[in-house]
Amino acid sequence: MLTVSELAQKSTQYRRNILQYIYGAGAGHTGGSLSCIDILNVLYNTVLNVGPDTFTSPDRDRYIQSKGHTVEALYVVLADLGFFPETDLQTLCRYNSHYIGHPTRKVYGVEQNTGSLGHWLSLSVGTALAAKLDDRAYRVFTLMGDGELPEGSNWEAALLASHYKLDNLCAIVDKNTLQITGPTADVCSTDPLDQKFEAFGWAVRHVDGHDFTALQEAFDALPFATGKPSLVIAHTVKGKGVSFMENQLKWHHGVPSYDQYQQALEELGERAKE
Repeated sequence: MLTVSELAQKSTQYRRNILQYIYGAGAGHTGGSLSCIDILNVLYNTVLNVGPDTFTSPDRDRYIQSKGHTVEALYVVLADLGFFPETDLQTLCRYNSHYIGHPTRKVYGVEQNTGSLGHWLSLSVGTALAAKLDDRAYRVFTLMGDGELPEGSNWEAALLASHYKLDNLCAIVDKNTLQITGPTADVCSTDPLDQKFEAFGWAVRHVDGHDFTALQEAFDALPFATGKPSLVIAHTVKGKGVSFMENQLKWHHGVPSYDQYQQALEELGERAKE
């Protein structure tokens, strides 16, 4: 298992890679990819029982990225783990490339085609229920954005997950408080989020989504309660790691200019030295 220092180094490199491929493609969801990358880093490098050699195993853990628009974060982690050559990402958003702007199963390592927000907790519930019915020990993790939570299908899925006592299911909310049209609290507030999910029968924990130790401790504690699905509310910063992108709505789908790209790499380079 990687140390906290090694995880931090990986996250810095992942952020550099995210910016590199978004800049090269001229498209991508920069802010949200930077906010969730620490979560994916911890999941894939310390938690999930899945890798390039076991991805076809029926006993692998499943990771489903509900907030599919931040696929760049998922791509760079999968490439780092050897699911496909990192050079493939140079074709991001190019004609005939499988590496498009949302997850697709044409990319090895991707569980589900996602991106239509609000639907993938439902699929995750079905996947976790299948594990129970088949008497298999795999777990299901899904990463959701706080901006997709007003979708009613999420709450139907939350109710069903509790009804079937799916304690092999963990949903993670990347709570960076911004979505494409504004602050989530202004567009359609879902707070108090913890109390809502608890009322639906879930066990809930809050965590700093950029604190590797806190993330590891939360995932190590799964399930939070026997017979209950688990929710991790990860408090994050949109655009985390690049000063002029942090908490800035315009970087939801912003692509850096050359000068901005160089400034971002310089900032991340300084952090890597630290």
